[in-house]
Amino acid sequence: MAEQAGYEQTVYEQAVYEQAVYERAGSRARTSRAARARTAPWPSGPGVRRPRPSGDGARPGELVPLARAAVELGLRPRELEIAVGLGAVRTVSGPQGRRRVPAAEIRRVRSGAGHPEVLLARVRVVGTLEGARLLGVGAARFARLARAGCFVPVRFHVNRYRAVVWLYRAEELEEFAAREPELLQGRTPPGVRALTEQAADWRPRLWRERRVQEVLAGLDDPWARAAVRAAVLTGEELAEAVPDPGERARLEALRPAELTAKGSSEAARAVTAGVLAADHPDEVLRCRLGLSLALEEARADERAGLPAAVPPPLPARVPARVPAPVPVPVRLPGPDADATAAASPAPLPLPVPMEQIRERPRMLSWFGRRSGEGAC
Repeated sequence: MAEQAGYEQTVYEQAVYEQAVYERAGSRARTSRAARARTAPWPSGPGVRRPRPSGDGARPGELVPLARAAVELGLRPRELEIAVGLGAVRTVSGPQGRRRVPAAEIRRVRSGAGHPEVLLARVRVVGTLEGARLLGVGAARFARLARAGCFVPVRFHVNRYRAVVWLYRAEELEEFAAREPELLQGRTPPGVRALTEQAADWRPRLWRERRVQEVLAGLDDPWARAAVRAAVLTGEELAEAVPDPGERARLEALRPAELTAKGSSEAARAVTAGVLAADHPDEVLRCRLGLSLALEEARADERAGLPAAVPPPLPARVPARVPAPVPVPVRLPGPDADATAAASPAPLPLPVPMEQIRERPRMLSWFGRRSGEGAC
């Protein structure tokens, strides 16, 4: 029995060891597959367009899509989005209003000193735990400082528990630590403590302001800029700010994708929409004022682009035909009675001769007598 138990124990330990080796090999295989996917060449074949491997071979003036530009610069798509928001990579408007990166801009960024390490350091983002380690504080203190608005989040996402996960730029956190060292040690300042006790969370509002400015920086169309201002207002606030339903439909059609609720489920989209919408009265008032100014600019730009209205020509007036006066000789009194003077207008001829007018009463009276005699 003891030998059987020892044999079973040996088999169990061997199975555990093999399972660990299998999991480790699978982890390495997944890691190697991910590494090969990041460095694998673009697919080729008939009907497949393979982009150039670097911006150096791009034609002058070519506009590169964002996905390909991220590969050229050695960044992930989200990192490129942050770099564009920071102004580290310049984009222009391409076909159908989509953002593109000029080939010259790719060459400029790639030729910078320390690329890509310098750019990766600028776009690095961290969560609460890693951010707390960077500042040398606990996670609770980091959360209190973040809720009080000491540093602005750069992105967020909704996890599977429908909780908002905020992300911060590591470079900004290091700058905050060097600028405000007294907030990282000792007791929490009374102002920060009062804000946290009031359950005030400034992260959504600060993120909205930051995101709106980032999106506005890459737009030139006045109506598109007005749509960015309108994207952070709820339906009721937007209806009050823009009474015209046609203008509201136009703003909704131009709503930027960066300020649109996204998510794999309806619950996640609802949480995202709550973060996107302005909720504080001061913020709502400020957004409505910005929207009013943007709409005035868009309307003025649209009126300036239209041709000047030309009034229709007035109809020609046809002069009435008036018979010309006929000169009639008139005798002047005095010794020169035989002389004639300039004529005066003659009276217009009557439509019925005067003799018939004079005879008509007689005939009527005669008919009246005849009828009266017969009646008697």
